Amino acid sequence: MDIQLPPGTTIPDKLYFKIGEVTAITDLAAYVLRFWESEFNLISPKRTESGQRLYRKVDVESILKIKYLLYEKKFTIPGAKKFLKNSSKQISPPVQPGTLEEIKTELQKIRAMLD
Repeated sequence: MDIQLPPGTTIPDKLYFKIGEVTAITDLAAYVLRFWESEFNLISPKRTESGQRLYRKVDVESILKIKYLLYEKKFTIPGAKKFLKNSSKQISPPVQPGTLEEIKTELQKIRAMLD
């Protein structure tokens, strides 16, 4: 999935980010981040004793994925949830060497039928 950062922005290599840092990286308002936190279980910032959110790099990456789906691909929130749920389940098993030949043969048969 192609994630777009705002021009000239990178995700710093650090352990935790405060909400203000995440808003700067993602170009999203703090209330949007808090709402998405309640909607998407991919975003789970830790809390300090005072209740301040501390986002991990994986949280920031998840926020950017969600932003891409909602703003660029025009998904609805339920659609984005479903897409993220399904994409996390799709871990393809390693392809067996003989399998590729079988697929190639099958595709050649289909092509012959279409000609």
